[in-house]
Amino acid sequence: MPDSKNREIIKWYEEYNESIFKFIFMMIQDYQQAEDLRHETFVRAFINYDSFRHDGNAKTWLLSIAHNLTIDYIRKRRPIMLFKEVFNLKKDESPLPDEAIQIKESSYELYKALSKIKESYRKVIILRRIKGLSIEETSKVLNWSESKVKSTLFRAIPALEKQLLKEGYFNERPVSKKYI
Repeated sequence: MPDSKNREIIKWYEEYNESIFKFIFMMIQDYQQAEDLRHETFVRAFINYDSFRHDGNAKTWLLSIAHNLTIDYIRKRRPIMLFKEVFNLKKDESPLPDEAIQIKESSYELYKALSKIKESYRKVIILRRIKGLSIEETSKVLNWSESKVKSTLFRAIPALEKQLLKEGYFNERPVSKKYI
């Protein structure tokens, strides 16, 4: 019979694994790597279980772990990404397998535009508007002050709107809540 630690990690996995995967995937746009990082997130949660404050929010703690792992992955990949850009090698932009994530047309447009804005903007939009975290929860996940979360989101929305307009998804109308 699993002990309470194992039961809690299993419960968290059942509740949050999809949300963790989608967050990571939206950051790196690599399905296989997002699966690996999701797995690593729960392994780290298991290993560091004793550092979790049980009066805190498990989802926020798991997203913090996922965020840190994803940032580490991105930092390690930067030289490869720069190499690809220099030699004009294109990233695979083929759609995901059907079973991965069902993306509606408007969601797909948003996904494409999100991938082209600043990383900090992308993170705050994903956490606040897509994942629905509060300002406080977002500040904990990103390890930012609440005022930085607010100001970054304030700048991120117009940047996303500009990117969507640039790609022809809107005809000079503001981004509505149905897209974010």
